[in-house]
Amino acid sequence: MPWTQTLRPSRRTLLAGAAGVTGAALLGGCSDGSGSPDADTGVPLERRMREAAVRDSERLLERYDATATAHPDLAARLAPLRGAVAEHTGALAVAGPVKTGPSASPSASGSRSGASPSPSASAPAGAAAAPSAAAVPAKPAEALTALADAERSLAEARTVALAGAPGELARLLASVAACGAVHAYLLTSTPGAAS
Repeated sequence: MPWTQTLRPSRRTLLAGAAGVTGAALLGGCSDGSGSPDADTGVPLERRMREAAVRDSERLLERYDATATAHPDLAARLAPLRGAVAEHTGALAVAGPVKTGPSASPSASGSRSGASPSPSASAPAGAAAAPSAAAVPAKPAEALTALADAERSLAEARTVALAGAPGELARLLASVAACGAVHAYLLTSTPGAAS
């Protein structure tokens, strides 16, 4: 009989093992800085979300510019909507210190006001060539529809991002997403038509 009892661990051994596993799991939750940067506070998460929202708005501004360049007769219709997108970019960019990541260049961060009417002043250096006049449909109605689709998809993406955004940023993203949905409607509606 003593031979079988030596194979079974004692209650004290089981409790010590459980305590060791629990301690290891708790200590494994501690980070040395190489894990997720938002583990301690929501500030880095908010900064990343704001920077992504600014980049998306800058791309949308470039689409407006490319559409207005390809179809000069639409420029007057697009100007107020583009201006609103530029204001949204500025509102999203105003938070915390200037970004110091690898994507920030001295020329881009020094001249970024977010509401600049010039796409070259508000866009990062690598993004200037993304949407070209070749990407804009040849017919004005199709160009407006493509721009409306871009507004709509960005509004939907911002609505989805609300779930993970901190309070104030979530409210701002909700407002900007609502404006994007209105822009999509205005781009596809007939100007001057009564609804």
